Amino acid sequence: MSTGLVRYSVLGWSPAVLTIALSLGTFMWAQAPSTPAAVAPSAPAAQAPYLAAPPVPQPLTVDPLPPVDPKDFTIATPKVETVNSFLNQVWGYDTNRLWRVMAIQSTQAPGVTKVIVYLASKDASTKPQVVILYITPDGKYIIDGPSLVSFSATPYAETRDLLKARANGAARGSPSKDLMLVEFADLQCPFCKVAQTTMDQIVKDFPAARVVFQQLPLVNIHPSSFKAAAYGVCAQKQSDASFFKYASGVYETQEGLTPTTDDTLLRAAAMRAGLDGDAIAACAKTQATKDVVNSYIKLASDAGINQTPTLVVNGRPISLGISYDLIKQLIVFQAQLDGVATGATANILDPTPPPQPTLSTLPK
Repeated sequence: MSTGLVRYSVLGWSPAVLTIALSLGTFMWAQAPSTPAAVAPSAPAAQAPYLAAPPVPQPLTVDPLPPVDPKDFTIATPKVETVNSFLNQVWGYDTNRLWRVMAIQSTQAPGVTKVIVYLASKDASTKPQVVILYITPDGKYIIDGPSLVSFSATPYAETRDLLKARANGAARGSPSKDLMLVEFADLQCPFCKVAQTTMDQIVKDFPAARVVFQQLPLVNIHPSSFKAAAYGVCAQKQSDASFFKYASGVYETQEGLTPTTDDTLLRAAAMRAGLDGDAIAACAKTQATKDVVNSYIKLASDAGINQTPTLVVNGRPISLGISYDLIKQLIVFQAQLDGVATGATANILDPTPPPQPTLSTLPK
C-alpha cells in the first residue's frame, strides 16, 4: 500500500518535527503529501490564546477511509484491538476524529513492527491522512520521533501508578488520588511562571482533582533551579501552603536569580511566605534536602518527563502550552476513561478562559 508521513509541530513545545503527537495526545492536522518522497514539515501552528469551538460533525454519507485489505496484516501481534484501544486513549477526546488500522507488518529491522493508520475527520474538513507507528521489538513502546511512548491498551496506567506512589510535591485540592494532576515545574523556568495562572484555574474548575506541584529543576539550563528547589523542599516541610507562598515569591523575582544573588532572593521569598529565612537557608544546604531534590529529578526521568511545565493527568502528559480549552477537554476525557469524578460543573467545557497574565509577567 502507498503511504506518506504526516508531520506536525506540537503547539507550545520545541519546534522539533515528529511523526505523531502521541506523548501529548494531540494531533495537528497537516495536508498529506502527494508522494512519500517529498515530505516537508508543516509551518508552525499559530499560537492562538484559545481554540475556537470545534465544528459540529455532520452525518457521514460516504466512508472517508478506504477499506482494509487483509493481506496487509502479515504478523499476529499486536492485535488490531490493542492498537485501537491505544489510539482511543490517545485520540478519543476528539469526537470529530476517525481512524482505521490499515496494516500491521514486520520491517527490515529485526523485531520492529510497523502499524499504518489512516486518519480523517467526521466533518470532512481535511483529506484522510496517513500515520505510521513503529513498535519496539519488546512490544512495549512506540518510537515517537526522539521519544519512546508506552504502547498498550492502557498506555497511561503505568505512569499514573508511578506518580500516585511517588509524586509527593506540595498539593492543592482533593486529598483523593483518583484524579491526580501532577505539574512538573522549575522555579527558574519563565514559562512555568506564566503557567501558574492556568494551574490556579484548574484547581478551581476541577475540585475533585488532587493538583500536585512536583519540582523538576532543569539544572543544565537554569543554574539556580536546584537551590530554589532545595529551599522549596524546606518550605514544604512547614506546610503545603507555605510552599506555594514561597514558590509565588520566587516567581516574582525569578529574573534576578543568578548564582551570586540566588541565596538572597530565595531567603527573601521564604520570609515573604512567613517563614524563617535563615532556617530555610540552612535546611536547603543539608545533604538530606539535596537528596530529596535529586529524587524529584529521578522521578521525572522515570516518568519520561524532561520538559517544564508539563501537566500529567492520571499518567497522561499534557503540554501547558496548548489552549486552556483543550487542557480542560483532555482532563475530562482522561477522567472518563478512568471512571473517576472531576467535581466540575456541567458547563466546564464552555470556552471560558482563565484570566491572562499581563505583559509584565511574560518571560523576557
